[in-house]
Amino acid sequence: MRTLALPHEFPGANWIGEEERVLVERVVMARSPFRFYGENPQRMVDTLEREWCASFGHGHAVAVASATSGLSIAMSALRIGPGDEVLLPGYLWISCVAAVVRSGAIPRLVDIDDSFTIDPVDLERKIGPRTRAVLVVHMNGAPGHVAEVAAICERRSVALIEDCAQAAGASSGGRAVGRFGAIGVFSFQLNKNITSGEGGMVVCEDPALHRRIVALHDLGYARDVNGRLDTGDESCQLWGYGVRMSELAGALALAQLRKLPRIADAMRAAKWRIREGLSDIPGLGLRTIPCPAGDTGPFLITLLRDEETARRFAAAVHSEGIAGPGGRPLCVSMRDWGLHWYSNIPSLVRRTSNSRDGFPWSHPQNSFAAGYDYDVGALPSCDDLHARSAILSIGSTLAEQDVDDIILALRKVARLVLS
Repeated sequence: MRTLALPHEFPGANWIGEEERVLVERVVMARSPFRFYGENPQRMVDTLEREWCASFGHGHAVAVASATSGLSIAMSALRIGPGDEVLLPGYLWISCVAAVVRSGAIPRLVDIDDSFTIDPVDLERKIGPRTRAVLVVHMNGAPGHVAEVAAICERRSVALIEDCAQAAGASSGGRAVGRFGAIGVFSFQLNKNITSGEGGMVVCEDPALHRRIVALHDLGYARDVNGRLDTGDESCQLWGYGVRMSELAGALALAQLRKLPRIADAMRAAKWRIREGLSDIPGLGLRTIPCPAGDTGPFLITLLRDEETARRFAAAVHSEGIAGPGGRPLCVSMRDWGLHWYSNIPSLVRRTSNSRDGFPWSHPQNSFAAGYDYDVGALPSCDDLHARSAILSIGSTLAEQDVDDIILALRKVARLVLS
């Protein structure tokens, strides 16, 4: 169908231009890349946090060096540790599990449904006396049944953490992701809806929780109005992660935030036109998205009848020229989607540790989890969807002809593969 490469699938990076250059240059020329003080602070990170709250209705926002660190901060802010378990879906990213393990708590897996997010029915069944928090993951740019999950958590007195790393700008029922739980975490890594190369945002509504997050993302203490550490505040004498966002990253993220509505609109429009173009093909299923208006659109997930068909489908789409620069595959079988699936994470399956004593698996307070299973077979629905689905990256700068070609290629492949 095509010989011309499609755009790179890096959503925010495709939009980097003069606006980013101007703000980054201001920081460079001011010689003040540290957010709290310097020769001539430009307050890029402060402005980013303020505009983030204004854009999405959050009470508080703290910019961090990565979403991975943000998830660990969320665990510490909620005082999660040995003796606790955190429930999370089998389709996720390794950073979600890593944050739980590093906290000293135990991850417990919950199945997913055809929204490719946590299944509320399995979630409610698995909440137990050790459950301290639920980590819901808004995978591939679209929330699942997040309002239902939030209601379950509230009813069962369990904290809800939202991993919004892949879903900046997404919403459900008109409410921005990150506002359904106690804490939300966003990512600005290169593959995300907006990017500063690395970086992220931690959001919350509670002022006391915000103070803990601020201290934890820094050196464990608050700062005074001059940006100097204040060790006298007894409510914030903690052990920090030292993952402050730099002013350079803040400048880049700020310019990107101002473009996020246009980036998400472009991906959403392209994706849903493709979905509409495939809707009449027998045997080709599509991911269930409970709130299409809140989808940001960076990925299209198709469901096939079995694993062999999914692999053939993805390979055939690639051979039709639906590929990025240098022939980079844009459609892959979910079997090749690596650390996004629980059973593909060796350190989880094998319960490996960063320390010699096997912590946290070896901690006496975590003996309750001795029978927890992390290998293939632990989550039947998740395993089924893993085997027979394929995922297509949706570029943020697709032209109308690009979308037409994708639709024609997918229809051609579906006729051949599904016949």
